[in-house]
Amino acid sequence: MNKRSIFPKPSINKRSNKPKSLYPFCCSSSKFSSLSSPTPQRYTLSTCIASIQSCSHQKNLTGGKQLHAYMLRNGFLQASPSSLTSLINMYSKCNQMTHALSLFQTTLQNPNIFSLNAMISGFVTNEDPLKGLNFYREMRVLGVFPDKYTFPCLLKGCCDIMEVLEVRKIHGLVFKLSLDSDLYVGSGLVKCYLQFLFMEDAKKVFDELLVRDVVLWNAMVNGYAQVGRFDEALGIFRKMCLEGVEISSFTVTGVLSVFAMIGDFENGRAVHGVVVKMGYDSSIIVSNALIDMYGKCKFVAEALEIFKMMAERDIFSWNSIMFVHVQCGDHDETLRLFGRMLRDGIRPDLITLTTVFPSCTQMAALMHGRAIHGYMIINGLSKDGNSEDIDDVLINNGIMDMYAKCGSVREAHLVFDKMSHKDVASWNILIMGYGMHGYGSEALDIFSLMCKSDFKPDDVTFVGVLSACSHGGFVSLGRQILGQMKSRYGVVPTIEHYTCVVDMLGRAGQLEEAYQLALTSPTEANAVVWRAVLAACRLHGNSDMAEVAAKHVFQLEPEHCGSYVLMSNVYVAAGKYEEVLDVRNMMRQQNVRKLPGCSWIELKNGVHAFINGDRMHPGSSSIYDGLHSLTALLHEHDYVPDL
Repeated sequence: MNKRSIFPKPSINKRSNKPKSLYPFCCSSSKFSSLSSPTPQRYTLSTCIASIQSCSHQKNLTGGKQLHAYMLRNGFLQASPSSLTSLINMYSKCNQMTHALSLFQTTLQNPNIFSLNAMISGFVTNEDPLKGLNFYREMRVLGVFPDKYTFPCLLKGCCDIMEVLEVRKIHGLVFKLSLDSDLYVGSGLVKCYLQFLFMEDAKKVFDELLVRDVVLWNAMVNGYAQVGRFDEALGIFRKMCLEGVEISSFTVTGVLSVFAMIGDFENGRAVHGVVVKMGYDSSIIVSNALIDMYGKCKFVAEALEIFKMMAERDIFSWNSIMFVHVQCGDHDETLRLFGRMLRDGIRPDLITLTTVFPSCTQMAALMHGRAIHGYMIINGLSKDGNSEDIDDVLINNGIMDMYAKCGSVREAHLVFDKMSHKDVASWNILIMGYGMHGYGSEALDIFSLMCKSDFKPDDVTFVGVLSACSHGGFVSLGRQILGQMKSRYGVVPTIEHYTCVVDMLGRAGQLEEAYQLALTSPTEANAVVWRAVLAACRLHGNSDMAEVAAKHVFQLEPEHCGSYVLMSNVYVAAGKYEEVLDVRNMMRQQNVRKLPGCSWIELKNGVHAFINGDRMHPGSSSIYDGLHSLTALLHEHDYVPDL
């Protein structure tokens, strides 16, 4: 029985009597695309190798297998070692290392450096560096000396599995074989040492190289920048410019990241000028780096201008501009940008969502936060990347914090209960969430459960617990916990803890004790402590003690407008209107202005923010009409607003 050929038989066109073109392989090589005569020609070894290399570049596994079968039938595999090496390389490029290994083990009797290099490269490229390293060791046992093509892939594999000692051994062999001056081997060593944070070793290898390309210069700049050695990073960049090395877009992004970290706006802007001059401003990665640099230097308008001028934006562009607004406290604009991103069809990633969450928290935008949380659950973004069963603690803590600060402590507790891994911050968020909303008993129950679960409370924990005692009116328990912090829990009370207790005593009407604690606390009282005393005096109408507390506040923090407002309200409540005028005169002398109050409300169509006397909202007319109606109704019931 005749064997079935892998080539289709040529069919004859009755009209032209010419054979149709044959396409036996799914390759782009023109040598296989047509025949010049009715009789099919035999493909030569060199043609097959060239076609395998083409399939390798295109990752065309089907065509590569067809070529493999053809070469096997025609005895080409044993004709030349390069044919086997090409096939091994093709299988490794197509992520078929099982096939490559099988071919290597069954066909090669005496493996040479080329086939061994192909196997090492294949395993490293396919994220199995340990097997690549084993092949290298086998190579040494066989007495095959590695060459300059062996080491770059081998060094990358060692970096992947953090084999520091092996890298040292390889470096020694590189020196012994006189390959230390080779650009690609040297680059591999430099990048290894940079990844291991051996900066001096990287610099030594770098300096000894006779030829250095722009990629290697960029690696050095970024390596120093990533470990916070910004002066050395800029020194490398200056040396690069002096030696006439043409900078690339990756050079620019590395240098801009340095200026972003040190907040050097002037030099960052100078690099921006170079970027425009060299035409790199059309590059997305360069524009993203410029947005990051301007944002970290607090120049939001410039960052936004770069963003608006971008012809094309990726997820990193959106993340960068939103992070800039979060850093500057413009949470309203952050949420607007997030909405625009969704309308533009950009799919948010985990970085996007964790950037937007703080804005939801600060704006109390519960509906937005809940929608984002739902998106994360549906798309599996609330899971750790290493395992589907391990919750990402930091992400879940952010979600809990959002729910707690938006007033939905129940949902925060649900997230907490579903977390398979918790840390101290998880417990702290829940304690503070219950405490700030007046659920003092629940906050103390969580604290008790935390201690029973073998989590050691820290200073933040006790701020939450004492704050819960303050809002819940548990004065005796608050005193007791303050006294036990150091002796029982090993946490030394700080000014934040004494402020909570002063606030607790003041709310309970024990003004004298609150005043004495502010005077005698082991840590020197700051303006926040005395402002708590002042607020308590306002609450209970004690103008005499308020004057004493106000003197301390004005001395420590004369520029804070809230202290003047509190004292003014104390005098108004006591009917001392001349003293009210004195406070206002003092504000003018100190050049202190009361910041306009800002409030916001979340509706289905977004978050609406307002400042005092705001007329900018599109619906301001109807809003003020409603407000006047409510004010008139209040007056009818003899209610006078507390302004």
